[in-house]
Amino acid sequence: MKLSREEVEHISLLARLGLAEAEKERLREQLSNILENMELLKETATDDVPPTTQSIALQNVFREDVARPSLGSEEVMANAPQREESSIRVRPVLE
Repeated sequence: MKLSREEVEHISLLARLGLAEAEKERLREQLSNILENMELLKETATDDVPPTTQSIALQNVFREDVARPSLGSEEVMANAPQREESSIRVRPVLE
C-alpha cells in the first residue's frame, strides 16, 4: 500500500510533527514499506495457531530469591559522605 504525500502530511499533523519536505518524502517511502510488509503478514495462515503461542521457549532469567545477610549499619555508614547520629544526612530536596 503506497501512501500519498497528503496522507503523510495528515499523519504528521495527527502526531504533531513538523516535517521538512525531504522528511515527508523519506517517511512516505518508509511508512509505505511498513504497510506493504503488514499486507504480507496478513497472508500468513494462523488459523491453527493459539493466540498464546511462543516462538521460542520461555526461560526464567532471574536468580532464586534466597535470603542472605545484609550489610551491617557500620559498613553502610562507612560509605556515607555525611552522618547524623545513625542516619545518612542529605541535602534538602524541597525548600
